[in-house]
Amino acid sequence: MEFRIDRRAACLLLAAALLPLGAAAAAAPEHASRDEARAMVDAAVAHVRQVGPQQAWKDFTDKSNAAWHRKDLYVFAYATDGTCVAHGVNDRLVGKNLLDMKDVDGKPLIRELRDTAAKGGGWVDYQWPDPLTKKVEAKTSYVRRTDNFDGFVGAGVYR
Repeated sequence: MEFRIDRRAACLLLAAALLPLGAAAAAAPEHASRDEARAMVDAAVAHVRQVGPQQAWKDFTDKSNAAWHRKDLYVFAYATDGTCVAHGVNDRLVGKNLLDMKDVDGKPLIRELRDTAAKGGGWVDYQWPDPLTKKVEAKTSYVRRTDNFDGFVGAGVYR
């Protein structure tokens, strides 16, 4: 007895076998660009000015608020003393002083973010675990001071 399968059936079997791979790829969020991160920070600074710091921190930390969570972007905010006041991915950081936190290479991350914001804002490069892959990857964050709170806001992208 000879087993034969026509082309159409073969294509359907192949597609069914590859479907889980495609679904996994489709489920992974797209990485944001530096321009998108900078635009989100600019909008976050305006939001702090418009609604006040306390409401803004709640908005930035609320994971269901799509305005502050796009692709793999989220807003974080720190007081100049290093206390986290908002974090779009890890709300357990809110209220903790992280001034001495370092990246995997020993860079004093929050200090450098704060100092960059104090000089008018800009980009800070560092190494950070990607929450999707769990691998340490190169990341850069754009930060700016806020004019009605003694601190800064930022958003970062993996490079």
